[in-house]
Amino acid sequence: MQQVFSIPKSMKKDFKYTFCPGCDHGIAIRLVAEVIDELGIREDIISSTSVGCSVFLYDFLDVDCVEAPHGRALASATGVKRARPDKVVFTYSGDGDFASIGLAESMHTALRGEKVTSFCINNTTYGMTGGQLGPTTMMGQVTTTSPTGRNKEYFGYPIKVAEHIALCDGTAYSARVALDTVPHINEAKKAIKKAFQVQLDGLGFGFVELLSSCPTNWHMSPEDAHRRVREEMIPVFPLGVFKDVTENK
Repeated sequence: MQQVFSIPKSMKKDFKYTFCPGCDHGIAIRLVAEVIDELGIREDIISSTSVGCSVFLYDFLDVDCVEAPHGRALASATGVKRARPDKVVFTYSGDGDFASIGLAESMHTALRGEKVTSFCINNTTYGMTGGQLGPTTMMGQVTTTSPTGRNKEYFGYPIKVAEHIALCDGTAYSARVALDTVPHINEAKKAIKKAFQVQLDGLGFGFVELLSSCPTNWHMSPEDAHRRVREEMIPVFPLGVFKDVTENK
């Protein structure tokens, strides 16, 4: 029997796909929508998203949303959660947004232990603005602003976001997952659900970094881009849970 895949209730029924072919943002947003439905929190959700490819979240999720300036999603989310502590608040950002212009907001939100959930799509580049070098660009990786590859003398090293967030005392959960294979996607969904659950349980800040491909700016086919995630990104950014306060309970 042919299996019929249903659209999660949290996803808009009339959306137009706005991402590049092969982009993993669509997978990530679908997972978030499925988890929202499974937890039964759709009517209580407020999202905060800022500038970048992540801004298209609004085109797909049928939930209340707040627009934030570039890098300020978690600053906005902090205000929303403090004003409405009864709501489930989350952010959805790219690595440049979360870990470059917004790094101070991101780290201090985790240090304060704000009871919000945050997802960061790590595709090692600034996707929307032309493929420039970002905070997670790998050593030797060629971008439009590092045409000879990233080197430590000029650009420094890429940031390992999930590990840094895990070091913050207010963090309840920090994990890194990937979207390149079905088994990894299944693990990603479990992490997304856990990041929401620690907020629902009032334990602190929940965070998931999702390794994603960017076929357009990497100048690769979707297949080759996912191979790059497996063969190049995961060795640099290892998958796993870096902090989970529930394991100590």
